[in-house]
Amino acid sequence: MKMGREEFQQASLLLARLGITINYAGFNYMAYAVSLCMQEPDRLLLVTKWLYPDIARRYHTSPECVERNIRTICKISWERNPGFVCEMAQHPLAGKPSNTELIAILTTYLSAESDTGAEQGVQLRMPLEEIW
Repeated sequence: MKMGREEFQQASLLLARLGITINYAGFNYMAYAVSLCMQEPDRLLLVTKWLYPDIARRYHTSPECVERNIRTICKISWERNPGFVCEMAQHPLAGKPSNTELIAILTTYLSAESDTGAEQGVQLRMPLEEIW
């Protein structure tokens, strides 16, 4: 499945708000993970068996490498902006979220933002026909 450019851009902007910069390999992996989960939320149920392998194929790497680099993104986002992570989660977190938790938090946050924008007459998502 190809990803929508709009979802990827939204996820990239959100990562930047968390203090994550593009120089981390996990930046693109996380943005792609969130965009895939926005299109198909069931991917969150099988992260290691479905999501990581799809990301690895896209970026010509291994699922283990994807997992490690996304774990780094989780760590950095928690160190740099724990308040915003908790705000997006809509509840206090006792510690750094796991990979799956952060992917779910970002996906839910962006999906809610997209739904709010759509209610206001703003189309934030691209139809699948207009993807890369």
